[in-house]
Amino acid sequence: MEAVLAIAIGVLTGSGVYLLLRPRTFQVIMGLTLVSYGVNLFIFSMGRLMVDSEPVLTPGIRATLANTADPMPQALVLTAIVIGFAMTALFLVVLLASRGLAGNDHVDGDKQAGDGDGEA
Repeated sequence: MEAVLAIAIGVLTGSGVYLLLRPRTFQVIMGLTLVSYGVNLFIFSMGRLMVDSEPVLTPGIRATLANTADPMPQALVLTAIVIGFAMTALFLVVLLASRGLAGNDHVDGDKQAGDGDGEA
């Protein structure tokens, strides 16, 4: 299970970095989202991967971290998800405003030749 999670974190982060280097703003936003997903999985995995452990305290089971899941990484990831959603919404609004003002969605603002838009 650890290997699968490590591969998933690597694929998400690698794909996110690749998209961050693309010239279009929507691809950059998707890259930021993928990198944040990879970081969330990494933070979540730091709380130890445990199968069949209690997520909350239950009567009759001693309350130690060996018997229950660690709540701190879960709280951090939940907060990061909310902040990431707000950040993505803000970036999409900025993307739409920038596209409306500049007429294109390139990161540097210049229209490159061979985009396939049909305009010269």
